[in-house]
Amino acid sequence: MSGPAGENAPQDGAIEVWRGGVNTWELDDMGHMNVRFYVARAAEGLVGLAAALGLPDAFRPSAGSTLLIREQHIRFIREARSRAPLHMTAGVLEIGESEARVLQLLVHSDSGEIAAAIQSVVAHVTAGDGRAFPWSPRTLERAAALRTTVPAHAAPRSLTLEPRESIASLAAAEHMGLVRLAAGAFLQDDCDVFGRMRVEQFIGRVSDGVPRLASAFRAEVTAASAAPPARVGGAVLEYRILHLAWPRIGDRFEVRSGVAGVDHRAQRMVHWMLDPESGRAWGTSEAVAISLDLDARKIIPITEDAQAAIRRRITPGLAL
Repeated sequence: MSGPAGENAPQDGAIEVWRGGVNTWELDDMGHMNVRFYVARAAEGLVGLAAALGLPDAFRPSAGSTLLIREQHIRFIREARSRAPLHMTAGVLEIGESEARVLQLLVHSDSGEIAAAIQSVVAHVTAGDGRAFPWSPRTLERAAALRTTVPAHAAPRSLTLEPRESIASLAAAEHMGLVRLAAGAFLQDDCDVFGRMRVEQFIGRVSDGVPRLASAFRAEVTAASAAPPARVGGAVLEYRILHLAWPRIGDRFEVRSGVAGVDHRAQRMVHWMLDPESGRAWGTSEAVAISLDLDARKIIPITEDAQAAIRRRITPGLAL
């Protein structure tokens, strides 16, 4: 991405809500910050945005109301590597009776380049049972002052934001033959002050299991390449996550996954996080992923032969 640092400056009423950097222990085996920490930064930044909206107690154990994330869209734009200084701005894109769409931009502090753009639909809910109720007039007034817009180069690219009715269930996963990517339980450290799963746990658990699904694609992409790179990895360019229910401490999960599409540049994968007891979905996600030359830090194109091989792995009808 090119252009002056001012090109990526906060838009309109956006404010800074977080500042820090990338710790070495936050890197994955690709050498850049793991996706879970982008979401963790956004969760921390949401506390600052809530305060600016007149809800300074929203994430304290004594809160009467809080902000619950219904869905997220993440566009990864410029990778963040060890010791990179970062900061985050946030603002309100639109607001309704009890929900709002907010934008958080994670920015490389030295260059002004955007590392990631995160759009979240948040609901104003009771802290205990998550029941939505209207914003106060004070919050609506403050939200108007925090209005912002999405920079063109940070807007959704390959995934849409249109409303989706999830088809996910354990029965559907079994019928479709989806890969069991990860499984486990949420313990106290995995949950927030209200006992609900911390938001980064979804993408983190998928990230832990995704090498099983991705390794076969990488092998097919490199085998079909005329000059395969010495070191091959992968990266996600875009994510959309729907949070359908919130696991509590002690709840179990399974992640079931499959391939939904491929083109000359990327594979599209769908991940369902399911409750193995009830069979219902905790949440679903769709991801656009690429194979990466780890030395050149460039996308490895997918040849026609490799695309044909990957298409044979596509699960018909797989969606959020």
